[in-house]
Formats: sequence, structure tokens, C-alpha cells
Amino acid sequence: MMALPVEESSMLNDDIENDVTSSHRNLVVNERVEETTGWIKCRTVLGIMGFFGFANVYAMRVNLSVAIVAMINSTVPLPSNDSTLDVCPSTGPSNTTIPTKQGDFNWTAEQQSIILGSFFYGYVLTQIPGGRIAEIYGGKLVYGVGVLLTAVFTLLSPIAAYTDFKLFIAVRVLEGLGEGVTYPAMHAMLARWIPPLERSKFAAYVYAGSNIGTVISLPISGWLCTLEFGGGWPLCFYLFGGLGVVWFIAWIFLIYDTPQRHPRICPKEIEFITQTIGPQDEETSISIPWCKFLTCLPLWAILIAQCGQSWLFYTQLTELPTYMNNILHFDIVSNARLSALPYLTAWVAGILISIFADWLLAKGWISRLNSMKLWNTVAAFMPAFGLLGIAWAGCDRIAVMVLLSVTSAFGGAAYAGNQMNHIDLSPQFAGTMYGITNAASNICGFMAPYVIGLIISDTQQTLGQWREVFYLAAAIDLGANLFYLFFASTEEQDWSRPEIDDMTISAPVESLLFPES
Repeated sequence: MMALPVEESSMLNDDIENDVTSSHRNLVVNERVEETTGWIKCRTVLGIMGFFGFANVYAMRVNLSVAIVAMINSTVPLPSNDSTLDVCPSTGPSNTTIPTKQGDFNWTAEQQSIILGSFFYGYVLTQIPGGRIAEIYGGKLVYGVGVLLTAVFTLLSPIAAYTDFKLFIAVRVLEGLGEGVTYPAMHAMLARWIPPLERSKFAAYVYAGSNIGTVISLPISGWLCTLEFGGGWPLCFYLFGGLGVVWFIAWIFLIYDTPQRHPRICPKEIEFITQTIGPQDEETSISIPWCKFLTCLPLWAILIAQCGQSWLFYTQLTELPTYMNNILHFDIVSNARLSALPYLTAWVAGILISIFADWLLAKGWISRLNSMKLWNTVAAFMPAFGLLGIAWAGCDRIAVMVLLSVTSAFGGAAYAGNQMNHIDLSPQFAGTMYGITNAASNICGFMAPYVIGLIISDTQQTLGQWREVFYLAAAIDLGANLFYLFFASTEEQDWSRPEIDDMTISAPVESLLFPES
């Protein structure tokens, strides 16, 4: 049998690969094959459990933002009606106003900022290890144990707070260590389970659990803080920590690392996933190209975009309840309910935008790269302009809440923006890459509260001080998006797959051209 020259063999092999890729794409877009005969797809179960998992961890993360208002024995002076000060006038109590309870702790504004940011000291440390371990050994246990550890340390939080200020910080750091693996582990699982044209929509469903967890946690935590039973605020930690343990038990029995390992999956669903993603070799592990990561501009684009969005997000997440309490003078229940509104709108809009984005891609009306740039820009500009509007809305409570709720809704567009970009660059290293970018972006989780603590005064918080906070967050977010627009890519990088020698390439081609009789 005569072998083809290497050049011709390589060219012919490329043509065959393109034909195969094209046929797979046509299968996804043009043929709606029957993917499963069961009443629910196994990847749908993964999505539901992932959704509740993120709802749980975010509920455990953000309940402190409300609880700390009830924990503090008022380090802020009573609101002033002095018109010469740049502050909002105090409002008299109404029949619906919840009376303020005296807190247990005399922490300064700087100490409160350290407590709110301490979670992220641990959170950033386990991002990269969590992603890599999930890529090698599977994401099921990594994700599940991460949620479980977060739940355990949440249950221990009230005891630690009553015992010692430093011990409370240590427990929050350990809680962050547990939760840090969850996002990169889930990213590694999605790379193995979810077809490309479903990823934006699926990511919106799964990761939007963080928004709904915030929506549920904030008002419930606000209500629990008003109760006399159990001291009020400790119930926030006991409730959501307990739910995290229950969730872990269900996760262990229902979820598997890959479609091939699932004992109850329909064969047609495995076939569909394999055709659209490609075969998954679980035995091969490629060494991580760290130097390539450092010089990969598209990866830097994702990292910087996520840093900008995270600074704005954590400014809202950790500081908004404080702003509404100390500046707008909402009672703790109203504060918690209204603080949850932006996350509710972001959850709904995130799902709708992602469905629309996938529809546009399926129609071929926009390229994947332009789609990501478009929705990332929407996710950056609208919330940033909302903060700028809040800065000048001043004491107008209604205007502030409308601006927050409407503009924050567009923050959900990030799921169709940079959130799934890692899988495009390298499905093989999606978990590790997400760990890198998420670790960097969540440094903002403790940097933002710390910087805000330096800007905000202990003695008398003013609108001018909070305007500086909002200007800074908007500027960082908008600047980061510009970098993403210039350097983002959806091309799989050349270092993503192991090199295949020429003999390996030419053999399949020859067998196709010259089959043995």
C-alpha cells in the first residue's frame, strides 16, 4: 500500500475533519434528534442540582451582609436632619417599621469590612486546585464536598462570632476555602456534559442559582434577624447551613462525573452528547501549559473582564445593605427585601438573554465571538450606568431602587458573555482556566470592602463618600470591558490538545483511501 506524502495527507485529513465537524454542527442545528426516551434528561438533573447547589452556597455567603447589620451594636451615629450635612434626612418610624434591636458586637466600620471580605481570602486559594482536581478526577466530589464544607463552617459561624473576633474571621476564611472549588468544578463538569449550542442557556440556568440564592437569603435573613428566638441573627447561619448538608446527600446519589459513568442515562443522550462534544478520553491527562496561560491574551481578556464585573458586583453584594441602612435609613426587613431585588431581576434577565443569545447563534445571525462581546458589554455598561445614576439620585429611595433593579437585570448577560468563554479556548483545561480567572476576580471580594472601608467614615457617612464608591466601581467595570472587546477570542488555542505526530494523522487517512480487501 502506497503512503501519501505528509503534506497531502495532512491537507486531506483537515478536509475530512472539517466535514466531520460540519456534519456534527448540522446535526445540532438542523436535526432535532430524539436525545432520550426518559421523562427527564440526565444533564437536566445536573442543571437542577447545580442550580440548587449555587443557590445554597450563595445563601450561605451573603446572609452575613444582612446579619451584620443586626450583629452590630450601632457603630454609626443617629441620622441627622442637619441640612448643612451631605446626608439623607432621617424618617420617623411608621406603624410598619421594625424596631431596631441592639446588636451584640461593637465592631468599627473597618472591622466590619474585614469580616465581610475575609470569606474571599480562602475563596481565591482553592479556585485553581479545585478546577484542576475536577478535570483529572471528576467534578462530582469536588463540587459536592465544597458545598458540604461551606455548610459545616456556616453552622459554626455564630459560635465563632461569640467566642472571638479573630476566630470568626478564621471560620469565614475556611468557609471560603470550601466554596472556592464550586465554580471551577462545575465548569469542568459542563465541559463534559453540555453540547456547545446549549452552553449559554445552560450556564444561565446553573449559575443563576447564585442570584436566586441571594434573592431568597436576603429577605429571609432580614426576617430571622428580627426574631427573639435563638438570638435572631444566628438563625440565618443555622438554616442555610442545614440546607447545604441536605443538598449534599441528594447530590451524591443523583449526579455522576461524566455521561459515560451514569448508570441510568439513556443511550441516545450519550450518543447526542458524544456527537456534539466529541469522545472523552478520561484516562489521558495532559500537563498544564502554565507558560501558555500567561501569554494567552484571550485568557487575560476573560480575567480582566471578570475582575471589573466582580468589583461592581461585590460593591453591591457586600455594601448595599449597609448603604440602605446608614444612608437611606431602611429598617432591616425592608433593607433585606429591597437589597434582593437587583438579584431577582438579574436572575430572570440572565436566563432570557441567554436563551435569546443561543437562538441568535443557532440561526447563524451572529458569530460566537461577536455574541460574547455584545453580551459582555451589556453586562458591564448597564449596571455601571445604574451605579452612576444612584450616585446622583441621592436620597430618592424610589429612584435608587428602580435604577438598581432595572440596570442590574442586564448583569445577567454575563452568562452569554465571558462566563463560558474558557470552554471555547480549551475544553481540556476549562476548569483550571476558570479557577484562574475566578480566583483573580474574587480578589475583588475582599479588596472592594477594604477600599470602601477606607473611603467611608466611621463617624458620619455621607452621600459624597458613597458617590466615590460608586464612581470607582463603575470606572473599573467599564475599563475592564474595553480590554475584553479588544482581545477576546473563541478560537480553541493550539496548546489545548496534545500534539499528534504525522504518522498518527496519516494512518486513518490512508485506511480511508486504500481499504484492505
